[in-house]
Amino acid sequence: MEAILLLEDGAIFRGKGFGAKGKKCGEVVFNTSMSGYQEILTDPSYNEQIVTMTYPLIGNYGINALDVESNNLYLSGFIVKENCDYPSSWRNEITLSNYLKKNNIIALEDIDTRKLVKHIRTAGAMKGIICSDGTGIEELKKELAAYPGLIGRDLVQNVTTDKSYQWDKPVVNVLTGDSETAAPKYNVAAIDFGIKQNILRMLVSCGCNVTVYPAGTSAEDILAKKPDGVFLSNGPGDPEPVDYAIETIKKLLGKVPIFGICLGHQLLGLAMGGKSFKLKFGHHGANHPVKHLCTDKIEITSQNHGFCIDPDSLKDKDVRVTHINLNDNTLEGFACNNTPAFAVQYHPEASPGPHDSAYLFEKFTSMMDAF
Repeated sequence: MEAILLLEDGAIFRGKGFGAKGKKCGEVVFNTSMSGYQEILTDPSYNEQIVTMTYPLIGNYGINALDVESNNLYLSGFIVKENCDYPSSWRNEITLSNYLKKNNIIALEDIDTRKLVKHIRTAGAMKGIICSDGTGIEELKKELAAYPGLIGRDLVQNVTTDKSYQWDKPVVNVLTGDSETAAPKYNVAAIDFGIKQNILRMLVSCGCNVTVYPAGTSAEDILAKKPDGVFLSNGPGDPEPVDYAIETIKKLLGKVPIFGICLGHQLLGLAMGGKSFKLKFGHHGANHPVKHLCTDKIEITSQNHGFCIDPDSLKDKDVRVTHINLNDNTLEGFACNNTPAFAVQYHPEASPGPHDSAYLFEKFTSMMDAF
C-alpha cells in the first residue's frame, strides 16, 4: 500500500506502507543505530515520535520476546529505507512487519531516508504525520496543523505504570541462558517515567531489590518504604511540565542516594535549579562520544533525548559537570557536591550496546554503601 510522510514545513515523502494501516501525528526524529531496532520500538521515551532509521536495512534479524524494553509500543510511526520481510536469526519469532501490524504501528519504507535525515538536520526536528490509509494531503495538513507537538506537554502520564510492582529479573546471557546477578543487598525505589526494562535488569544484576513506582508517587510514600536508593528513569518529551516529579525529587534530595538517567537526569537538573532547552534535532543513536571529565576517558554511548539541561544554569548550584558530549558540547552528566545524587543524559544500560558506561550502576551501589 502507498504511504506518505507529511512534514509541518510542507515537505512530502512518498513510499510503501507496512505494519498497520492508518494515520498518526508525531515529532519526526532519526536514529543512527545499526542494530537494536526492537529496543528502539519498545522504548517508551519515543512516545509520540516518528522514528527514522538511518541504517538502510532494518528487520533482518526479526523480533524476539526477550529483547523488549517495555510491554507496549508508544511511538507514532516507523520509517526505514528497506524493510526485511525474511529475517535470518535463531532468535527470531516474528517479522518486523507483522510485529508492527500486531501493535498497530504505521510504518513507511522505500523513501530516501538520507534526504529526510539531511532535511531534519538542517531544519530541525519537526511535527509530521505518517499515513497509509489513503487520506488526501489537504486533510492531512489540517490534522497536522491541529497537533500540539511535544513542547509544554506532560507525556510521562502516557507511559508510566498504573501501580507499583516488584522487578526481580536480572540480565541474561542470550548465548548460555545464564543469569548475571549478585546477591540482593539494596532496596531500590525506581520511579517510572517510562522506564526501560534493561535498566531494571541491570539494577537486579548489581544486587538490588527493585520496586517500580508510578511517576506521581510522593516522596513521603517512597521514603516510608525506607529504600537504600532511588532511581529516576528515562521517559518521553519535555521535562518542565513534569512538575510533580521535580517537587518529589527536591524532597528526596539528601534523604537517600539518587541516580538518574535521561529524563531522570533532566528532572534532577531542574530540581537542582537548572533550566532545560530543546535540542535542534536531538540525540538518537548508539554511537555518541561522551567525555568523562573525571578521567578524561571517552565513552561511546547510546542516546535518546530531544531536550537537555543548560550547563550554564547549574554554575551557581551545588553541582559539578562530569560528562560532556563531544559532538556539540552539551551536558551529559553531573553530580551533586554535598548530596548523594548524580545523573547522566545518555543510556549506560544500552542493549544491544555499547556498554562503556555500565560502571555507573556500580557507582550507584557504592553510593548506597557509603550512605
